[in-house]
Amino acid sequence: MKNRAAFFIAVRYLWARAHEGVRYLRGAAAGIAVSLVPIIVTLIVADGMIRGITERYLELGTGHIQVFDLINSGYPEAIQKINGIDGVRGTWIERRGMGVLAGRSGRTGVTVRSLESAFWDDPGSYGFLKIIDGGHKPETERDIVIGGTLADNIGASVGDTVRLMTIRSVDEGRLSPRMAAFTVKGIISCGYNELDALWCIINDSGGDRVLSSDQSSSSLIVKIDDPFKNADSFLYELYSKLGNGYSFYTWKDLMRSQYSAYETSRQLLLFIMALIVVVAAINVSSATSMLVLERQRDIAILKISGSNVSGVTQIFIIGSFLTGIIGSIIGITLGLVIGGNINFLIRSLEKLLSFFSGLFNGDEVKILDPGFYLETIPIIIDWKMVFMIGLFAVFCSVLASLIPAKKAGKLKPMDLIRKT
Repeated sequence: MKNRAAFFIAVRYLWARAHEGVRYLRGAAAGIAVSLVPIIVTLIVADGMIRGITERYLELGTGHIQVFDLINSGYPEAIQKINGIDGVRGTWIERRGMGVLAGRSGRTGVTVRSLESAFWDDPGSYGFLKIIDGGHKPETERDIVIGGTLADNIGASVGDTVRLMTIRSVDEGRLSPRMAAFTVKGIISCGYNELDALWCIINDSGGDRVLSSDQSSSSLIVKIDDPFKNADSFLYELYSKLGNGYSFYTWKDLMRSQYSAYETSRQLLLFIMALIVVVAAINVSSATSMLVLERQRDIAILKISGSNVSGVTQIFIIGSFLTGIIGSIIGITLGLVIGGNINFLIRSLEKLLSFFSGLFNGDEVKILDPGFYLETIPIIIDWKMVFMIGLFAVFCSVLASLIPAKKAGKLKPMDLIRKT
């Protein structure tokens, strides 16, 4: 039997009247479609969460690359060399230390970040900032900018005076606290609670006033055009420009454990969702077996007409292949539509659940707690992975149908005629 004839018969079986055996294949295609919807939505949400959180850390926290001076050769000259490299968006000096910040109604441990004001004007930094009140950067050495969650924790508002306690070393290595008063210049948010709860930002002059060199670390924050693709290759250019007196770390090095945890969680979720696809593909095997039972007369006629084992087998394999294709197209399309509108759907569901909760004097319902997740999930579609998922569903469909398809090819025509 020619391939064209086998394909025609398989299509005829798939699009035959619903009361015939093909209803099983259609049901199997629907099962594959339903199984693919959650895996596509999971992929979009997981990639969006990972990219959204990672970008906030990159643009507002670690930068794309950090450079540390090992021999005190000085940062100004290094900044000039780095900014001369093609693809560098900017370079800034940061001093970072630990402290305790006290406001009207509380105090808490904070990460003190002393940065040049120009860092907060960078499009990458400013693009992720939401100004809750006041300004987004400290102007004088007595100004401080804090995150929205931190402001709530200590009861601080714009214009309030807060006190920052840091540690310094005195004679004979003893540690002594240092107190400094600051005026809250602004309250900001990046949409991620973990960063907002720790932000305590002062300018470089304020850092010189409260952060001692032995109790804080200094580095250069470097931003490049495409940190997700060029960060590793960019290290060679930095090394060739600055030499052995500096150490270099990409954002992947600085966030290795955290980023690995995100990726592991993503892969585990996709693996669990993939099991659903495998279960749905097993339905293709059952559907093919039922189709073989109801098409025994057709198989007998094909055998008598001269069709060989492989020709009959090919018909049912092509049928399962088309079943997987149709189910994949429908499922992936629905998954992309739902995933692309996930923020709207979550907000709508939260409002609906909050309404019913309010009827029973319950609290407002939050599906994604802003204390642990992003307020808005970026929509990231990995088309390569989407294609691989569709290919996996089709492969499972074909693989599941091999046994019943081969059995159909080995059926003897005279036995089939006697049964029918």
